[in-house]
Amino acid sequence: MNDSATSEVSPGSWSATFFRLVPAADSLRTYSLTSLRSDVLAGLTVAAVAVPQAMAYALIAGIKPEYGLYTAIVMTAVGALFDSSRQLINGPTNAISIAVFSALAPVVGEEAKIQAAVMLALMVGLVQTGITLFRLGDLTRYISHAVIVGFTSGAGLLLVLDQMKNLLGLPARGAATDHFLMRTGLTLAHIDEFHVTTAVVGIGTIALVLVLRIAKARLGLKLLPDLLLAVVIMAGLTAVFQLDRQNVQVVGEIPAQLPSLQIPTIDTKELRHLASSALAIAVLGLLEAIAMAKAIAAQTGQKLDMNQQCLSEGLANLAGSFFQCFPGSGSLTRSAINQAAGAVTQWSGVFSAVAVAAIMLLFAPLARYIPRAALAGILMLSAWRMVDRRQLMYYLRATRFDAGVVIATALSAVLISVEFCILIGTMLSFVLYVPRAARLHLTELTVTPERVIRERVPGDPPCGRILILNLEGELFFGSGPELEKHLDDVEHRSQEGVRIVVLRLKRARNPDAVCLEIIDGFVQRMLARKMTMLLCGVRGDLARLLHTSGIEARLGTEHVFHEEEGVASSTLDAVRYAYDMLGTDFCSTCPRRGQGEENKEPLYYMI
Repeated sequence: MNDSATSEVSPGSWSATFFRLVPAADSLRTYSLTSLRSDVLAGLTVAAVAVPQAMAYALIAGIKPEYGLYTAIVMTAVGALFDSSRQLINGPTNAISIAVFSALAPVVGEEAKIQAAVMLALMVGLVQTGITLFRLGDLTRYISHAVIVGFTSGAGLLLVLDQMKNLLGLPARGAATDHFLMRTGLTLAHIDEFHVTTAVVGIGTIALVLVLRIAKARLGLKLLPDLLLAVVIMAGLTAVFQLDRQNVQVVGEIPAQLPSLQIPTIDTKELRHLASSALAIAVLGLLEAIAMAKAIAAQTGQKLDMNQQCLSEGLANLAGSFFQCFPGSGSLTRSAINQAAGAVTQWSGVFSAVAVAAIMLLFAPLARYIPRAALAGILMLSAWRMVDRRQLMYYLRATRFDAGVVIATALSAVLISVEFCILIGTMLSFVLYVPRAARLHLTELTVTPERVIRERVPGDPPCGRILILNLEGELFFGSGPELEKHLDDVEHRSQEGVRIVVLRLKRARNPDAVCLEIIDGFVQRMLARKMTMLLCGVRGDLARLLHTSGIEARLGTEHVFHEEEGVASSTLDAVRYAYDMLGTDFCSTCPRRGQGEENKEPLYYMI
């Protein structure tokens, strides 16, 4: 368990594959007693927060609190074994629990909701594992972070509104409360019917946590379990003063037993109903976990394997579904606490899971006195921390694109569906981004009297024989209409005495068949008019496509100038070639006019 125990492993051996797939096992090769001490302490600290959070998140999802504890045990342990990040803690989270609640809203009956939640975990795990097997984990980086900012803002608002009934002890309103908006409307409409004692417990929990946090900061008590301590105090007061007999709703009996192995029940009708929600939750879970893992890695300098991170999320949800867990992901709160508490390796997550299991076995009988209002107060605080207000304002002020994605995602979370708002925001970000990516820039270049090639500015005389143009942008199907517009403009401008058109393509990227066909049609029209076309700045990928599409053959290989590594410029070569073709055919403003043999002097480049 120290550095001397490290052994060399052949990259292609089975052991190397095992250590790559199970990073926690790989960390044991350099493990030490110091690492063990740090991980155990961090794990215990995380467990103190995980117990009340897990119970509260289960209530958000609409199922019994013990299932949140099951998730905090199984998913945390399995996720830790396979995590690429050393400090990420998996398990139930705010965002996923809200999405699960929304997905399960149409399901009637407590047992049916539990069965559907477990099946949902299985489906989410299969989707995430499939993403890993097809090595699609890196695709998550193409989803704008503005989507996550919008989601957390909308979900945080819904969480606060939804938990008002538990915080204030508002009376239940029947089946209509199965929908977030209906719950919210009924809560606000009947807020004057709050239960005084329940409200005191709920608001008192919030106040107690805030006081404990102030004490932690001033006294330097970093390891003080403020959430757990607040819940224990409120449970104790409830038991002593028998508040449960005064209509203060409590959690109720929690079995003092660990989750057992059970094959998830598959309901084909529910399977079809939950399929789209499973996809949305799977993507949300990956985004949440990867975002947190990257945030930690930025501070620790650890290199992450995104595909391995996706695998850990998928396996954690898959394994959890066989032990009565609902879907989870990487936790923002618990991961931050884990890192702050000094966790060194993934084993801190395993120790946290063991500690949660021990707490459940030892103190489950006492948990029946935990007031639901106390857990609602904790969730209110979690919702406040869930929304990064600085980042929200940054994205709202940055660009109209980012602001639009944030606002649309947040509103869709509130007005349409929590689990679908991620997909809506992602689709919207692509819809808004494609027109921006499709912008092409066509600028004219000129040769100055000093024989320097640079961008033409107002006041530069036009050349009546050679038209030199620079095309920049992404040459994909979305930019096709704009490319046609630019090339039509080139045709129009080349009608008055112009003999040669030099088109620089050095910054034209990623051409596809649509844009190639447009360029081919343009070349054929120019050639039909006896116009000489020169293409320069042609890089490897574009050169191959010009060859295979037949454009190079139509132009002639001598009219295509390839961009090579080194000081030499294909643009200079193309312009010199154009001048050689013109010979003494000068326009009225040509810098060569009247210079005789000096025409052979070199040109210079300022692009």
